[in-house]
Amino acid sequence: MKKIVFLALQLLICGLLSAQKVKTGIEVLQQQNFDPLKHQRIGLITNPTGINSTFESTIDILHKAPHVELVAMYSPEHGVRGDYSAGDQVGFFKDPKTNVPVYSLHGKHKKPTAEMLKGIDVLVYDIQDIGSRSYTYISTLGLAMEAAAENNIKLVVLDRPNPLGGEKMEGMITEPEFTSFVSQFPIPYVHGLTVGELAIFLNEEGLLKDGLKCDLEVISMQGWKRKMSFEETKLPWVPSSPHIPHAHSSYFYPVSGILGELYVYNIGVGYTLPFQVFAAPWIDADSLTNKLNALDLPGITFRPVHFKPYYSVSKGTLVHGVQVHFTNYKEAPLSLIQFYVLQEAHQLWPQHDVFKMCDPSRLSMFDKVSGSDKVRKTFTKHWRVDDIKDMWYSDIDDFRKKAQQYFLYE
Repeated sequence: MKKIVFLALQLLICGLLSAQKVKTGIEVLQQQNFDPLKHQRIGLITNPTGINSTFESTIDILHKAPHVELVAMYSPEHGVRGDYSAGDQVGFFKDPKTNVPVYSLHGKHKKPTAEMLKGIDVLVYDIQDIGSRSYTYISTLGLAMEAAAENNIKLVVLDRPNPLGGEKMEGMITEPEFTSFVSQFPIPYVHGLTVGELAIFLNEEGLLKDGLKCDLEVISMQGWKRKMSFEETKLPWVPSSPHIPHAHSSYFYPVSGILGELYVYNIGVGYTLPFQVFAAPWIDADSLTNKLNALDLPGITFRPVHFKPYYSVSKGTLVHGVQVHFTNYKEAPLSLIQFYVLQEAHQLWPQHDVFKMCDPSRLSMFDKVSGSDKVRKTFTKHWRVDDIKDMWYSDIDDFRKKAQQYFLYE
């Protein structure tokens, strides 16, 4: 009996190992016996997504790694253990499990100060990105690179997959006057890079402040391909933030995230379908569904929905609208879907101008996330996606050619 159980366990372990197609940077580092970090004092920028394939935290892995001294951690938005909500300021504290001090990078300081980095030899970054420019973790990465360069500290990126894949690129390059923490660098809205590739791109293209370059090392993944969906990696998904609970949630973030900045439509935040729906009290769900499906957009279809948000926009009010479904993710124009929704809704209900209904301060955030005010101003002249489509994709060919120089994966 014991022999049968032992054989069954062996088969289970072999099955799990064979199922895993991709090894992340932290797992490759473990395979390397932590050689790049040995005899170094480490500062770690991470959050709950920093895990290996058996859900062991990078914090705990480095804390107990031989000849590696984890002496400080740095918390992005949502906290190193994921215990802060979107937009919450994160304060200084000591991690109760390791007793390592944790400095906030989402409060008074978004960039590590010289005092925070005192005594650090190597700054390590291990966070799962979701492939969209406005997701703030890559802004934290870039600012950490600047701080590392200014303080003569090496920065090591433990690479992870881009869950949108490495082929999709969409959106204008951020214009200089619209640079912000939600559009920190001149890259497309859907950038198609892993965080390791992005770090190399920023470094080599001189895109850090004053053209700084840091001493950068990327611990590459094993087995990742640009065409892969996250599900195909066989890696576990940990919510990268409260409203990205599943790997497929990242596919929808660019679908509605720009429009969501206006806080007029409910986009599923506050309900069970974050970033997957467009709904408001005045919408007739069937009419909007029919109009959108008549466009025959590649890779997507729409269905009518009705719900009461538990919190956020239209909390407790019955709203009506559409849910987006992918029929072929690779063909779908992710970030333009929200503009098609605006186009068709405006034809049906022109009296509901979302740009006039929102708080005026939200227009600035919409433009920052878009990377320019040209998108909003051009679109609202006639409320037609065709008027902005060429503009939206105008930078992609040049960006792709430039970015390809820094690809780590085929």
